[in-house]
Amino acid sequence: MAVSWQVTFDAVDAKALARFWARALHYAAEPPPDGFDSWPSALEAMGVPEDEWDDGASLIDPSGVGPRIVILGVPEPKTAKNRMHLDLRAERVEEDTSVERKDSILAEAARLEALGATRILEQGLPGHHFHVVMQDPEGNEFCVN
Repeated sequence: MAVSWQVTFDAVDAKALARFWARALHYAAEPPPDGFDSWPSALEAMGVPEDEWDDGASLIDPSGVGPRIVILGVPEPKTAKNRMHLDLRAERVEEDTSVERKDSILAEAARLEALGATRILEQGLPGHHFHVVMQDPEGNEFCVN
């Protein structure tokens, strides 16, 4: 049986980074647990101090397929290159050519830039694998391919 897993990011501004990744991945804010009408009421019942209620966010795939994403607030900024990163797959069209595929990747990279990502590098050989290296608003690297 597969192990359940999630992806967790540290962030100086957890709410802002959660908004970016929700739009980037077409995810939604995770609703409060069953039996609670809001996160504050759930957090209060869990005994979380009120001054920690805005220290994070969690996102879910509305289709239930992708992993849960958790964004945790931390005081320090990112200081080094990621040791692991996400690869976001641009929308594929059936029987796309390498030119059409590159266009799809570039269009997705442009959409992500409009959300606040930064394009770092385009890599690939003509007729072969192509991808764009990007950073989210807090400098976490990811690729679009």
